[in-house]
Amino acid sequence: MRIIGGTRRGRKLVDWEGEGIRPVRDFVRSALFSIIADFVPDAAFLDLYCGTGSIGLEALSRRARSCTFVDRSHAACSIVRQNLDALDLLSAGEVIESGVVETIDHLKRRGRRFDIAFIDPPYHEGLVPRTLEALADGLILTPDPVVIAAVDRKEEIEGLFGVLIRVDERVYGDNRLIFYRR
Repeated sequence: MRIIGGTRRGRKLVDWEGEGIRPVRDFVRSALFSIIADFVPDAAFLDLYCGTGSIGLEALSRRARSCTFVDRSHAACSIVRQNLDALDLLSAGEVIESGVVETIDHLKRRGRRFDIAFIDPPYHEGLVPRTLEALADGLILTPDPVVIAAVDRKEEIEGLFGVLIRVDERVYGDNRLIFYRR
């Protein structure tokens, strides 16, 4: 696995495939960042269920201001920290080892706001709707956010969650990316 664009393009990432980690494939990452390219520079990025952190690291390489990585897995968070260090991005990344919904509540209390949120939990566990519901009040989102949910292409997800409405979706093999805006 490697960074595919931006200032760290071509740099290899520490890879790990344990505990159900399903890294986002290069062609899906490339398509995603082609779609959100105009929103990434100087964005505060939130990578939920971050796994190895490939999406958030890609955002930082493409000049996102910061990225908060969230995952319950200690091993996944360790890999993200190693990747931040290897890419000399430690100052731009924050790694939170905790449950996602609990972390969203914590971030609300801290007054944190994000321009882009990427949600990529294990498939078919009902985590995307729960996470979108936690984001639905918009309290940790900036006025013009982009929220992306990665799901199995057969998984059905509602189009409206509070202030978030589905504006687009794309299918790449077995993956579907669903885009929400305020």
